[in-house]
Amino acid sequence: MSDALTTDFRRGGMKDAVPVQGRLTYVRPLVASDIDLLVEWHADGEVARYWDWKLFTRDSMLERIARPQVTPYIVEADGTPVGYLQVHDLDGEGDGGLDMFLVPAARGRGLGPDAARATARHLLGECRWTRVTVDPYAWNERALRGWRNAGFEQVSEHPADEEHLRPWVLMEFRD
Repeated sequence: MSDALTTDFRRGGMKDAVPVQGRLTYVRPLVASDIDLLVEWHADGEVARYWDWKLFTRDSMLERIARPQVTPYIVEADGTPVGYLQVHDLDGEGDGGLDMFLVPAARGRGLGPDAARATARHLLGECRWTRVTVDPYAWNERALRGWRNAGFEQVSEHPADEEHLRPWVLMEFRD
C-alpha cells in the first residue's frame, strides 16, 4: 500500500465503528484498501443505476467516505467483499439511516437483508439509537422487498426532492 493511499484516507462517521456480524454477512468499517474497489463497483451500471448514476474518481470517493455524518462499511460474505453499506447519523441523537448496495453477483441470496438487519440491531442495541430508517426509490421493487425482509416497514411515501431524483419511500426498522 502506497504512502499516498494511507495519507489521503480518512473514514468519516463514528470514530468507534466496529464490525457487525450477521448470520450470513460480516459488515466491517471501510479501510483505505477498499477505495479502488468502491470506485470500480460504482462504475458498474448495475450498481450506478440505483445510485442516480453517480460515478466517482478515486479522489471524489476519498472525499465522499470522509463525510463526518456518514460511516462507511464493506459487506462481506464468506470473507469476500460483496457490497457497501453506509450509516447516516442524521442528528447526533441516535436517529439515522442506512444505504446499501450489493454487487450483482451477490444479489438474491439474502445477504442484503442479513447485513441490514444485523447493522440496524447493532445501532439500536449497542449504539443505543432510537430509530433506523431507509429511503429507497419507490420504483426499486428489489430494494423494497429486501428492506422488508430485513425488518423495515413502510412509514410514508414522498415525491422527488433535493436528495431524491424520483419518488421515494421512508421505511423504519421494526425488528
